Amino acid sequence: MAAGAIAYLNGADATGIAHAAAIAMKNLLGLACDPVAGLVEVPCVKRNVVGAVNALTSCDMVLAGMISKIPPDEVFDAMRAVGRAMPENVRETGTGGLAAQAYGRNDRRECARILTRALGMSLAIALVLLAIQWIFVKAAFLVVDCTPQVRELASQYFFIRIWAAPATLGLMALKGWFIGMQDSVSAMVADVTVNGMNILMSFVLALGLTVGDNEIIHAMGFGGVAAGTVVAQWTGLAVSLLIVAFKYWKNTVSELDAEDVSGLFRGGETKRFFVMNANLFVRSLCFIAIYIGFTVISARYGDTLLAVSSIMMKLLMIFSYFTDGFAYAGEALVGRYIGAKDRQMLAQSVKWTFIWSMGLAVLFMGVYHFAGVP
Repeated sequence: MAAGAIAYLNGADATGIAHAAAIAMKNLLGLACDPVAGLVEVPCVKRNVVGAVNALTSCDMVLAGMISKIPPDEVFDAMRAVGRAMPENVRETGTGGLAAQAYGRNDRRECARILTRALGMSLAIALVLLAIQWIFVKAAFLVVDCTPQVRELASQYFFIRIWAAPATLGLMALKGWFIGMQDSVSAMVADVTVNGMNILMSFVLALGLTVGDNEIIHAMGFGGVAAGTVVAQWTGLAVSLLIVAFKYWKNTVSELDAEDVSGLFRGGETKRFFVMNANLFVRSLCFIAIYIGFTVISARYGDTLLAVSSIMMKLLMIFSYFTDGFAYAGEALVGRYIGAKDRQMLAQSVKWTFIWSMGLAVLFMGVYHFAGVP
């Protein structure tokens, strides 16, 4: 742009301006972007000097009668192709929440690509879970020692609940994306919708709905609880997609083109997607191992203790909403400020997320200690 502007100021016509820009661009194709510590001071500021000299010399060559042997349009097409072909580790990528980084850079197109990739991954994983559901149940009961009645009820619940897998995983992707877009309100709307519908539909489907002498909805009993959860998850997904359609379609999702969609799951992009979430994946596996281990041990002591333990785990999950709030806020803010290359606000986000989350943990540890045993 600088080369073209200088050519214009020196009286070049439209063709000369385009050739000046093309020559300058050819000199910069394939340049690695490697800011130290994710900031632009080193070595990017010094490279700006090279860019300025490049613009001046490219303009001078055009004014002297030289042209770009490769047409300007093809040069800029090559710029896009070279950029896509470069390895991820030499692009301006960094670390942190992917959607939050793209938001911090104000790269709406990348935000749309991240959402589409996450939803695609969610659908693929859900289809795998649906395909192996029978194998999963058989394997689970090899390690869980429970009574035949519990086995029957758990199997009934699972084989109904599993059909919410696409919606559940899709909701995870959408809520994470909302948070990365600094839109915690939409994530909260999705959660409130799911929880509210879960309570309502589980009650209605389990006990049935009768108006006067007319049975509107047949009582499903225990299976109605699972069916209510399925309805709630799909309702939450529908609401979240409507939010995307009305709130983000024009300024974000519409930025996608056919090439973006076809290249969503290329090796480099997919690898980066999983590497970025590796630590969270390990964290989730640890939590799942604790939940499963707690259930397996409880089942050995009979149905009553298993039921009590399940209630305790639900209380723990309710408490996790408090701590996860800090985790989501930290992920969104850290990713945003890494993307914006704001080192000061990045440090402040990490500091205060740690203080608030640890403070809450210490507070409740004190409450549990001093409240005693009822």
